[in-house]
Amino acid sequence: MPETPRLAPGDMAPDFALPTDTGETLSLKELRGRKVVLYAYPAAMTPGCTKQACDFRDSLASLQASGYEVVGISPDKPAKLAQFRERDALTFPLVSDQDKSVLTAYGAYGEKQLYGKTVTGVIRSTFVLDEEGRVERALYNVKATGHVAKLRKDLGLD
Repeated sequence: MPETPRLAPGDMAPDFALPTDTGETLSLKELRGRKVVLYAYPAAMTPGCTKQACDFRDSLASLQASGYEVVGISPDKPAKLAQFRERDALTFPLVSDQDKSVLTAYGAYGEKQLYGKTVTGVIRSTFVLDEEGRVERALYNVKATGHVAKLRKDLGLD
């Protein structure tokens, strides 16, 4: 499998319109005028993804106070995302990219290392987008634990 192209600062973020955990559709265009933290995670309700989602939930007020909206994206079905939101009291939208086309466009789906093996899957990533939809930061292979704190520090929010 060829290397997945990755986004870089200054690139226009690929647009999307995807189903959410609430059954609505969320498009990147709807978020224009606001800064967006879009984070890609492999699977709802797994330990690492739960830790990361709860870290974003717990940091949401300060992120929003600084003008950032948070959106999580995974290949999970909307019904599973709804269970995840409900179970962990998540307060930001989760979008479903079941065919992985958006994750691929962002460079967040492809070959990765998992327990020393090369596998194909979601590459845990975070994208910070400006008000016009341009990539400010594209962070790949981030850690589930501690990533939100590092991101807040990098964004000057601590």
